[in-house]
Amino acid sequence: MKIPFLQRGPHKPAKMVNASLLRSSFERRAVLIGAVQGGVGVLLALRLGYLSVAENEKYRLESESNRVNLTLIPPRRGWILDRDGAPLASNRADFRVDLIPERLVDAEATIDRLGELLALEPARIADIKDKVAVARGFQPVEVASGLAYEDFAALSVRLPELPGVVPQRGFSRFYPTGCSVGHLIGYVGPASSEEYEKDPNPLLITPGYKIGKDGLEKQFEMDLRGVPGARRVEVTAGGRIVRDLETREDVQGQPIKLTIDGPLQDYAARRIGLESGSVVVMDCRTGDLLCMASMPSFDPNSFSDGIGGVEYAMLRDDERVPLRNKVLKGLYPPGSTVKPMVSMALMQAGVDPDETVNCGGGLRVGNRVFGCWNRGGHGAVNMAKAIYQSCDVYFYSMAQRIGMQPIADMARRCGMGQEFPLPVTSQFFGTVPDPAWKMKKWGREWQTFDTVNATIGQGYMLSSPLQLAVMASRIATGNHVMPRLTLDTKPKGFNDIDFPLEQVQYVRKAMSDVVNGPGTAGRARLPIPDVLIAGKTGTAQVVSLSISNGKSGPWKYRDHGLFIFFAPYDNPRYAGAVVIEHGGGSGAAYPIARDVMTFLFDPAKGLEALSALEAGWGGTAQQRLEARYAAYAAERGASVSRPPRREEEIFDRVEAEARRAATQSDAIAGEVIAPRPEANPSGTPPGAPAAPASAPAASTAPSPAPPAPPAETAR
Repeated sequence: MKIPFLQRGPHKPAKMVNASLLRSSFERRAVLIGAVQGGVGVLLALRLGYLSVAENEKYRLESESNRVNLTLIPPRRGWILDRDGAPLASNRADFRVDLIPERLVDAEATIDRLGELLALEPARIADIKDKVAVARGFQPVEVASGLAYEDFAALSVRLPELPGVVPQRGFSRFYPTGCSVGHLIGYVGPASSEEYEKDPNPLLITPGYKIGKDGLEKQFEMDLRGVPGARRVEVTAGGRIVRDLETREDVQGQPIKLTIDGPLQDYAARRIGLESGSVVVMDCRTGDLLCMASMPSFDPNSFSDGIGGVEYAMLRDDERVPLRNKVLKGLYPPGSTVKPMVSMALMQAGVDPDETVNCGGGLRVGNRVFGCWNRGGHGAVNMAKAIYQSCDVYFYSMAQRIGMQPIADMARRCGMGQEFPLPVTSQFFGTVPDPAWKMKKWGREWQTFDTVNATIGQGYMLSSPLQLAVMASRIATGNHVMPRLTLDTKPKGFNDIDFPLEQVQYVRKAMSDVVNGPGTAGRARLPIPDVLIAGKTGTAQVVSLSISNGKSGPWKYRDHGLFIFFAPYDNPRYAGAVVIEHGGGSGAAYPIARDVMTFLFDPAKGLEALSALEAGWGGTAQQRLEARYAAYAAERGASVSRPPRREEEIFDRVEAEARRAATQSDAIAGEVIAPRPEANPSGTPPGAPAAPASAPAASTAPSPAPPAPPAETAR
């Protein structure tokens, strides 16, 4: 029924709907829907074909990565060996734990939990937190190494609740003689973000992998590195290992064979004892460096585990600077050790070695009086007596005759002021002053008193212990001996003759009389029959007499003690140098040289002497270092600041301090140097043979001398 008043607009007739119309409409809609469905199907088929064919490799790898983990196996570093094949740096199997900062959910809680599981000390936990806070997300942070299997297993079963923790079995670096080789070999550590940016090798961010940070470990990094291995394992969705699929073994790095004599290196480092100094020993026939000991030092085993805040603070605060390599970066006035070299220069300039100078205890140079160490004077002195009695007046007089330039030229021929072609990260050259150098450096003319100071190894002259050892070997042999540190380096310089044989023999005999005759180091004689050591003492003043007398008072104001030597004196095989910082004079240096050479010729006798000394010192160098660390940590462990984030900052600071220390004697370079007494009682050491009849030793030390005449004021 239609209701008229509800209609709007004109009336339209109803559309007729029949079966044919409905069928036609359905068919059109079915075709449209089918077409759409077919198009979608074709698109899906095309996409599926693209994924199955074109993208097959990509998704196969992604699927595989969900099921299989591929990890790099850090390669074992090549060993560093001494001349006889004994390891100075090796590897040992261990269990270790690292953290990957970017995978940590709650870093503080995770580290605290690891501290409980592994019984870490609070200072170590604090160090780990500091390192995680500043590390790049991908940079592994070592937690502990050398774990017992029980600790490693207890940690491994808790991995699901410790995201970011990476326990693994591997190899860690091991230095059998510890601090004895700290400066020589260096140490290893995880690559920093800066190092990774320079060399974006995935190996550098592999947990457990470490690179050379200092010393030979850094210098030979590419040779020692080796080739990494790889391990493929099937894992569950939670990351638990199901089974090993394939393992490719790593290839160990190449070994580096040094010229160093391992037992001698360890002995020399231990024999330095409580002093601060260095010992260098060379083979005169090949240039092989047998020993490059610098003490005090650090334990590279500890540094390779990461430099802790307490340990770094202990080393940083030590005025003896354990972080400085004194062999290469210690510069000292050479003192009277240059007198044999100056004698060579005098003979080259035509001075007759038999010509005498009268020593009355001092010599006026211009309006200044330069004293001899023996204020009572030596009387008539020829060149030989000037060497073995270390007469300063003789060299004052003769040096003025020939001038500074011939002496400077001879010093350079003997290796002073020179850089040697060694595989080391850096070395200091020292200073051989001459008129041109002073004008360039200070803008002032060279004066006669500069020559007088330099001729006794004071003034502006500076040298390293390595340079002193090279000088000793060249004087002993007359050849241009060049030091070498690796056995695959060809010996150099032995075809060059530096000095005439008769001059070499003359100086050799005079240096023998320093020890075996009426010289200044009688107690340096070797307790070995038929082996005579020759040498030259030196005492280097670092501050003026108004500050210190050089033998007492604050340690940093005391004189350096030096001794150069070679043996056997008549057919030199070994040569070297000992430098003791602020030891109070040469008497601190030559007993060390005596014992080191005794060990070289008779190890049993040398060890017997060392054992007695170490009993009084409180143990070996390594034992004393560990005891000192324990005491320092107990006293100040909670209050120390953390170490620099980058090792380079430590190295830069140590080098800057070394350069600053080398300038300590600049303040007195232009002053009148009052030489310290060089002579010591020429007694026979226990167990040593009596002095030969032809070279009697003085039985007593020279009597005390009056003070040096004061320098007159300039007019």
